[in-house]
Amino acid sequence: MKKEEINQMADAYLVDGVHTLRDFLSLSNLGSIPADIDQNIKWCEDEFGSLDFKTSILYSDSVKYLFGERITDKSAPTVLVYLQIDGQPVDADKWFQASPFTAVLKKCDNADCQEIEWSELEHKWEPDWKIFARSASDSKGPAVAFLQSLKILRQENIQSPFNIKVIMDFQEELGSPTLPSLVERYRDLLAADVMLIMDGTRPPGNVPTLTFGARGIATLKLTVFGPRNDMHSGQYGNFAPNPVFSLAHLLASMKDENGRVLISGYYDGINLSAQQKELINQVPEDRSELLESIGIHQPDMVGDTYQEALQYPSFNVRGLQAGWVDEEVRTIIPSKAIAEIDMRLVIETPAERQIQLVKKHIEAQGFKILDSLPTDAERKQFPKLIRLESRIGSKPFKTSLDSPIGVWLGLAMDQALGEGGYVRMQATGGSQPIEPFISNLGIPAVSIRISNPDSNIHAPNENLRLGNFHEGLRMCLGILTQAYE
Repeated sequence: MKKEEINQMADAYLVDGVHTLRDFLSLSNLGSIPADIDQNIKWCEDEFGSLDFKTSILYSDSVKYLFGERITDKSAPTVLVYLQIDGQPVDADKWFQASPFTAVLKKCDNADCQEIEWSELEHKWEPDWKIFARSASDSKGPAVAFLQSLKILRQENIQSPFNIKVIMDFQEELGSPTLPSLVERYRDLLAADVMLIMDGTRPPGNVPTLTFGARGIATLKLTVFGPRNDMHSGQYGNFAPNPVFSLAHLLASMKDENGRVLISGYYDGINLSAQQKELINQVPEDRSELLESIGIHQPDMVGDTYQEALQYPSFNVRGLQAGWVDEEVRTIIPSKAIAEIDMRLVIETPAERQIQLVKKHIEAQGFKILDSLPTDAERKQFPKLIRLESRIGSKPFKTSLDSPIGVWLGLAMDQALGEGGYVRMQATGGSQPIEPFISNLGIPAVSIRISNPDSNIHAPNENLRLGNFHEGLRMCLGILTQAYE
């Protein structure tokens, strides 16, 4: 198909796709609530069933997944598509609308957004208008872009040159804990030649993006113990040690002032060649504009560019807790201080190794590591006590930029967007539960990035830009009509 034809079809069916997305967004989708999963499964069953997909509910440790397949030619290649359907929890009081699950259309001038009546779409639409609702961008919006593209081809009587399988995950935001066992159990059913992931935001610059990898994730909870109970700071200040300072010294020992991790061996195994850097840095990057958009003076000095920084494991303090603040503040020495850590990992830095490196570093700082609350005997014996709890989430994956799937998708993007109308990223900074498919099925995977970088994923007022949804339709139409050789 020609670029002009694809663009015309995206134009003609965009409003219908937006209404479909609006309907889908009205369904609450917290993965920890079975009723939420069930209502979203029913919606997806109906939609894919109407497109001649054979659907079935798959189980893994009693958790439900929805599988769909449309096999038109058993001798043709098969593309497996991963769709994330669940979303993050919501704090409705922080949203600037009646409900996070009642989608609102807005026109925004930077942070100033004005609501628009949905009926305005029938007269015109502007690329910068945005749909605000939980999961608009992460990731019901991308899922509906794919679904709507299938509808368009059906309406236009155009057949995809390959078979299509779809797996829908309703607990991605919980880390997809049962997905590895699902892939192992149903590996024959899920078998395919390549895998596409309809998930993830674009990098700064908001150019249509193909991403060929993702970092994995592991989390740590560090609890440093002080006195057995909270103590009055007047009565016991200068006598009872405050665990906040022990935790602060420990955290300070883990990173230098330039943001580089000081834990011995943390970056071992990562050696970016000049050729790799050249490929990675083909993604456009305006350093000054990026710093201004984030609101910082200078970045951490891990990698020479933003794209290079994503090729290294990160070490992030995602939360701190000790005592009380603001109107709840009180004059106490807290009994404990807690740091929640997340580590984004690359294939050279497996989670098990990184966790062990952190443990060794903590021990080297003089801490006794516990796996439970300290006993009275331990409080007497050791001056510095810490409990370390760890959890391993998604594993990292990486697909070569010049692999056959990369060539195929490049041709698809060229026909949909024109040469130079998209970028290729080696890896995203976030995590996706895709590695089980790669290791069990032996297939490459690439993420199709649709959502705008300012979409507020996981946060209040999540949104999807209409221009991005339109480009998402074009990207999917290009892929669905490009033969995979």
